[in-house]
Amino acid sequence: MKTHLLCLFILLLSLPMFAQTRLMGVSQNDINPSLLQGRWKARWISVPDEAANTYGVYHFRKSFSLDTLPERFLVHVTADNRYKLFLNGTMVSLGPARGDVYNWSYETVDLSPWLQKGTNVLAAVVWNFAEQKPLAQVSFNQTGFLIQGNSATEEVVNTDASWLCTTNKAYAPWWKPVHGYYAVGACEQLDAALYPWGWEQPQYDDAGWKKARAGMEGAAKGARDYPGRLLVPRPIPPMEMKTERFQAVRRVQGITCPKDFPQKKVALHIPAHTEAVLLLDQKQLTTGYLTLLFSKGKGAEIRITYAEAMYEDKVDKTTKSYSLPVKGHRDSIEGKKMIGYEDRLLPDGGDGRSFSSLWWRTWRYVQLTITTADEPLVVDDLYGTFTGYPFKQDITFAAPALPELNEMLSIGWRTARLCANETYMDCPYYEQLQYFGDTRIQAMVTMFNTRDTFMVKNALEQGRQSIVADGITMSRYPSYLHQFISSFSLWWICMGHDYWMYRGDEAYLKTLLPAYRGILSWYEQYLKPDASLAYVPHWFFADWSDDFPNGEPIREKEGNSAFQDLMY
Repeated sequence: MKTHLLCLFILLLSLPMFAQTRLMGVSQNDINPSLLQGRWKARWISVPDEAANTYGVYHFRKSFSLDTLPERFLVHVTADNRYKLFLNGTMVSLGPARGDVYNWSYETVDLSPWLQKGTNVLAAVVWNFAEQKPLAQVSFNQTGFLIQGNSATEEVVNTDASWLCTTNKAYAPWWKPVHGYYAVGACEQLDAALYPWGWEQPQYDDAGWKKARAGMEGAAKGARDYPGRLLVPRPIPPMEMKTERFQAVRRVQGITCPKDFPQKKVALHIPAHTEAVLLLDQKQLTTGYLTLLFSKGKGAEIRITYAEAMYEDKVDKTTKSYSLPVKGHRDSIEGKKMIGYEDRLLPDGGDGRSFSSLWWRTWRYVQLTITTADEPLVVDDLYGTFTGYPFKQDITFAAPALPELNEMLSIGWRTARLCANETYMDCPYYEQLQYFGDTRIQAMVTMFNTRDTFMVKNALEQGRQSIVADGITMSRYPSYLHQFISSFSLWWICMGHDYWMYRGDEAYLKTLLPAYRGILSWYEQYLKPDASLAYVPHWFFADWSDDFPNGEPIREKEGNSAFQDLMY
């Protein structure tokens, strides 16, 4: 939980409030009202003979025919843990946006741009990382996939036992230790020999696939006596997705790189019985899906390691021994080593293979470590697809005599972009968790720099959703592992006040007042006769300071603390 001082500069700038825009080309007004209450016709489906909650990657397919092309073809789609949806070979949606089982998001997608006369094929990859999942990934602890058509016309694609499915046995969890608190979950090992290549394409032969197992029907939040995930429309727009190419090769061992690799699509050849190491530099931190296209190389191994910076060993001046490695200047690589999480690929010798991680990664540096056996390997291409919340910076700033201020603004804005995906997050590399103390600052940055109305409101809602029976919020949410920092409940109240100041929306803020009163009532039980606070339980976090062990400021045994009283 780091407080970025650069954000303080951005807080000098402000914008008026603006009306909400439409989501994904459709608005919530386009959703069939009958789907906003009660049970759906579509059923949650899964793969027969698979355990309900175990690590697994699964595929689902549905063929359907159209005599004419509709102007719109709306479907509502979700999964547990997550999905990517393809229509006729093109990815059209991914999600669901993170929430919890009482607020389980579904995406509303208009499929009409990708439909064709005659046969169409919907195909999805769904994964459940079970105990290997990120800390921010809440689950119903049952693998599931759900599509519901918006009207009778679209119900031809409703999920039921007519869908076909299979288990992708190519995947396994892959862990590589990193320094620091890590909560993002396992990376991926992919054995290309076991992968059903082309599964998303219309011409793929799915004759050997099983009929899906149909479970309980889907149901909107508020349905009577429903024991499953309570479905709500996605509260935020889809993430921005754009291609990014690496800017430089900083280090090469074992081979010679082509001149334009990796800035352009140029084949990289690794001979048989070779160990090659390439250090690629994006030149700045990014968040995205890395895609690696490769051919041949049967028996080879490819390791893709991701890091914010290279590490150097630090010598303790007192003991003369090595302590934990440090990053130092981010541009420097001399004498440094790569430490980071990684994906592992095992090529099968086939042509035109493609790997793209299921969940996105964070990197400035990517190291490829390739070991070939008897067959050469060809890296046909390598690039990233940036993903992040689709903020648009709508402020202008000029200080001709102080050009460094514009550089600070640029760095701060890039930090804000990288720390916002389906939620705000403490950091995109290590945690991807929405801490409400940090989020208040991020929400300020959003309101002072953009016209966006969705992201801050989503954070406020998730704070409310995290409240436990005692009356306070969790420190971070969504999260399947509870943690409490009582002061963060107060920051969450402050964030609501900020939202009222800069976006208005008093009708919505009134709905939060009972939660605010509950938090303040929880604090009141610790009031002493002089109206100061006694010892308040949970993590007494303020910020990471050298004088604050575990981030906690000075507090007397009886609880006396100026910091605590002033916050309250």
